[in-house]
Amino acid sequence: MGITYRRILLKLSGEALMGDLSYGIDPAVVNGIAEEVSEIAATGVQIAIVVGGGNIFRGVKGAAAGMDRATADYIGMIATVMNAMTLQDALEHLGVPTRVQTAIAMQEVAEPYIRRRAIRHLEKGRVVIFGAGSGNPFFTTDTTAALRAAEISADVLFKATKVDGVYDADPAHNPNARRFQSLTYSHVLTHDLKVMDSTAIALCKDNNIPIVVFDLSVTGNVRRAVMGESIGTIVGGLCEVC
Repeated sequence: MGITYRRILLKLSGEALMGDLSYGIDPAVVNGIAEEVSEIAATGVQIAIVVGGGNIFRGVKGAAAGMDRATADYIGMIATVMNAMTLQDALEHLGVPTRVQTAIAMQEVAEPYIRRRAIRHLEKGRVVIFGAGSGNPFFTTDTTAALRAAEISADVLFKATKVDGVYDADPAHNPNARRFQSLTYSHVLTHDLKVMDSTAIALCKDNNIPIVVFDLSVTGNVRRAVMGESIGTIVGGLCEVC
């Protein structure tokens, strides 16, 4: 099976970098992700990554604990940069040229986000990791992923999670939960299926960017997704339940 997508946006949650830890970054998990990304990059696929920061700090929880929401979100953005730099280091140890671009200026450790420069890096075969979210509070890194995917004209947005797709109920609590293979954007929004936040879904819908939700913990799933194999759930195709 050949490569289906030539330019991808991979969304990694901060929690995905924790592995089985309760907090922080598991180096083995990061190295495993880097190895999969390296394998895909070697095929000529252009790869951009948006990484969350929930393994270190989550703005919503900070606000719930009494912190000013905007301040909490900015702290969360800084956490995403820590994750981005960690992933960059793992990739460059594998010989993959990588650039971190941040929506908040941190010129000593990363480039500022400049759309045309990001696209140029991708064209030159460099992996680009977007840190610091969108640079604005009250927006999630899911929304950032959709925004950056649209800005760089990505063929697809891969949402790498700890579950193997989108279900009609929480599979951790309902053993009879049904996994969907495909859904429309409208069905996800109407039924509030929690694939990504509604702003991210609407951005992808408006720009016709398919979303593929799959389990990151299964070795080889990133490659399978890029090759167009039927894993997880695709949002933006036909709706099997409509």
